Parts: sequence; C-alpha cells; structure tokens
Amino acid sequence: MLIIEFAVVLMSIYLGARLGGIGIGFAGGMGVLALTLVLGLEPGTVPVDVILIIMSVIAAIASMQVAGGLHYLVEIAERILRRNPKQITFWAPVVTYVMTLLAGTGHTAFSTLPVIAEVSKDAGVRPSRPLSIAVIASQIAITASPISAAVVLLSGMLETSHSVDYLQLLAIAIPSTFLACMVGAFVAQRLGLELADDPIYQQRLKDGLVTTDSADKKELPVHAKRSVWIFLASIVAVVAYATAISPLVGLIEDPSLPRNEAIMVFMLSAATLIVMNCKINTAEIVNAATFKSGMSACVCVLGVAWLGDTFVSAHIDEIKELAGTILQQYSWMLAIILFFASMLLYSQAATTAALMPTAIALGVSPEAAIASFAAVSALFVLPTYPTLIAAVEMDDTGSTRIGQYVFNHPFMIPGLVTITASVCLGFLFAGVIL
Repeated sequence: MLIIEFAVVLMSIYLGARLGGIGIGFAGGMGVLALTLVLGLEPGTVPVDVILIIMSVIAAIASMQVAGGLHYLVEIAERILRRNPKQITFWAPVVTYVMTLLAGTGHTAFSTLPVIAEVSKDAGVRPSRPLSIAVIASQIAITASPISAAVVLLSGMLETSHSVDYLQLLAIAIPSTFLACMVGAFVAQRLGLELADDPIYQQRLKDGLVTTDSADKKELPVHAKRSVWIFLASIVAVVAYATAISPLVGLIEDPSLPRNEAIMVFMLSAATLIVMNCKINTAEIVNAATFKSGMSACVCVLGVAWLGDTFVSAHIDEIKELAGTILQQYSWMLAIILFFASMLLYSQAATTAALMPTAIALGVSPEAAIASFAAVSALFVLPTYPTLIAAVEMDDTGSTRIGQYVFNHPFMIPGLVTITASVCLGFLFAGVIL
C-alpha cells in the first residue's frame, strides 16, 4: 500500500506539473481525494496560516499596484540602472532582489525586466547576463523576505521544533542569499559572447528585428508614492512587532497578537489605508496581476501541501526509518531534495510546506534546514516559469534564448551557482548565529 500511495503522490505532482500554474493545486487536491476516499488515509493538515498570510500580503500589494506604487518603484529602479549601465549585471539582481524582499513575491520582476533589457542593450552589454541573474535573484529573495509565505512557514516550524527565532532565520537568510546573488552575477558576467560578437544578434540587427527606441514613459499616478510609503511602513511594522515579541528581545511578553496574525493584520490595514488615502476603486484590485497570481499561489499551496502532509503523516515512522539516518549524517542532501522538488512544484511556499515538515521530523538540524532553504528556488531549471519566459521574450537581441536541448539556457549556470553559494553561505552564517 505504501508504494501505491506514494505512486498517487507522484502522479498528482506530475499531473500538476503538466497542467501548470494553478493546476498544481488542483491536482494536489485530487491526490488527497484518492489517498483518503479511495485508499483510506486520514486527511493531513491544511496550511491555513500560510494561505491566509499570502492572501493578506497580496491584498496589500495589489492595492499598491492599482494606486501606481509598483510603477513608482520601477521608475526608481530604472534611474538606478541607467546611472550604472556598464555594471548592470550586478545592479539588476540588486534591484529585483530588493523588490522581491519587500513585496514577498517574485512577480515584481515583470515590471523591471523590460528596463534591464533596454539599458543593457543601450550599454552594449549582452542582455542575457543581467536578465538571467535578475530572474534568479527575484526567485531566491523569496527565501529571505520577511513577509513571504515560505519564510513564515519555515519560521513557524523551526520555532515549534527547535526554538529558532524568526529574526534568527532572517539574519541568516538575507545575507547568505544576497551575497550568493552577487556570486551568481560575477559568473553571469562572464557567460556568452560579447553582444557585438554574437552572430545571432548581428543577424537580427541586420534584419531590423532589434528596437533602438526607448519605450514611452507613462505618467506616474498621483498617489503612487503615498501607496509605496504606506506599504513600506507596514513591512517595518511587521518586523518591529516581530522583534518586540521575540524571546531574544523580550520587549513584549505573552503577546495577545501572535506573529502570523500580526502579519495579516498589518497587511490588511495597509490595504485599507492605501484604498482610503489613494482613492482607488476596490473593484480594480481583484483584476490586478499581482492579485491573480497571489490567489493562484494560495490554491497551489493548499493542494500540494495538503497532499504532502496527508501522505507523510500516515507514514512518518517508515520515512524516519528509511531516510532519517541519511539526512542526519549528510544534512546537505536536504538541499538536493528541495532543489529537485521545487523544479516540479514551481513554488517556494509549496515546496517548503510539502517537504520541510518531514525533514524537521527526521531530525535535520535547524542549521541545515535554514541553509538548504534557498534550494526551494530552483524554479529556473525548466524554462517555463513566467518570469523566465518574460525575460526571453523581452530580449529582442536573441541573446536570452532557450537552447535546442531545453536545459542549456542562460539561467541554468547562474542559478546553480547562486543556490550552491547560498547553501554554503547559509551553513557558514548559521554556524555563527545559531
């Protein structure tokens, strides 16, 4: 029966990967149906807190987007990139990393990718270099964002099992992932031919397929800046409150409002203030791109995490017997497991929810769990992730292209280097902080 049940899990994940997008969550739910009603397992735990946090954060971000806040952030990013065009391979990942860190979603990169492509082309820099590492940075920054569902989920597990504080997790994840992005940028800068020497670019230039005019500037909405300040203030409030109730600081003992609920409250309050102060129509929020992608993420986490917990909870003793000793002796193998799982699950939060509880139950140390956490960002391996596809489409020089062997695309090497560096640095920082 164990083999049959495991086959159901794998088939559900495979089906979800084939369906793509929100289909991963749909297939996960169908897998739970098969495991429970057909095979007789008890249903696992639904990650309600994670889903509610995603909904709350996305509500605030979508409100800011409707108010023009994301457009304002892109303008700031463009000014930064245009001041340093020759170093765009290093500045592009800084921009996408910071935006993802603040917003808790990598989809903010969509707005900056056209700017990166245009600036690098104007500076004579091969666009595939900054575009590839910028996409990688937008993905890995999820594992360091104080309001991302993946970070909140892992933090809750570690607090319960090892008394590792939310602030300790961020203190390890932020520097390790950021420095790793700089290592990835260093490598990306040396990949591929120079733009002037690329025959594909020269042919496209000859055929008139490469644009040279900058895109028309859109007028900044009146309350765009105000919406950004409100949103940033809410993030500061989240971190400040988490610090105040942290056992390491101890400013507030026995808080009436736990951290997860505080994140929801602050984010919903920020959305309310943006709607009121920026005079936006709430009906437009549900049509915002960030709102749609966020609600899709909720369904994905629901289906996949529920599926994984249903199977693992029923066979935790067998899993411990088979894999516990190996992971305890070779803790770095957790990063490899997370890496390949995230290739299929296409979500940092879903991968964390599906596999991290099992890893922690098997006795993986908190140092190994946090260091390996960045490996849930291997969304670049299969060249079908939305931001990756967008980067390919926005580079009309042809330098950011998918190779004939599918996996030989410009995101692969920078991604592998960045995740490897992050895991190594994570072990280093965790050894000092924990």
